[in-house]
Amino acid sequence: MSEAPAGRPKRPLWITVLLLLLGAAALWGSSRLVWDASADRRGEEVVPALVPLALLCLAAIAAVVALSGWVRRVLGVVVVAAGGTAAFLGLAESGALAGRAPAVLGGALVLGAGVLLVVRGAAMPRLGGGYQTPGAAKRATDPERELWNALERGDDPTDRD
Repeated sequence: MSEAPAGRPKRPLWITVLLLLLGAAALWGSSRLVWDASADRRGEEVVPALVPLALLCLAAIAAVVALSGWVRRVLGVVVVAAGGTAAFLGLAESGALAGRAPAVLGGALVLGAGVLLVVRGAAMPRLGGGYQTPGAAKRATDPERELWNALERGDDPTDRD
């Protein structure tokens, strides 16, 4: 399994991103399908919240990779609420099953991503979290690790001027 620098697995982060992306696609797709064949009404007319919920999922992807710690867990609560709302709206509204099913599926995917964020969000690595500004870089206690850090910064660790 791929490991983050601090020994934390990266996999839940990418699973969360994938769930949010698939959930957003399902919600948006559901808004484009015909829900009420008798009135020829599409999902976005029957449930206007589908497109905003899909956009929220896309914004949550950016937030998931940018945030860390307890803030990511708070984001998880928001994502759980969005996924639950989408699934509820898909189940509660009347209409063709072909239109409602993607909304329920999208809601379930988003709900799963939110639960994963609440449970494992604080332990997930943050994208770019291993990089620091030169002034904020900490000295490593391991001399071998300090050599690798110097190489990552572009310094020549053998140059001892």
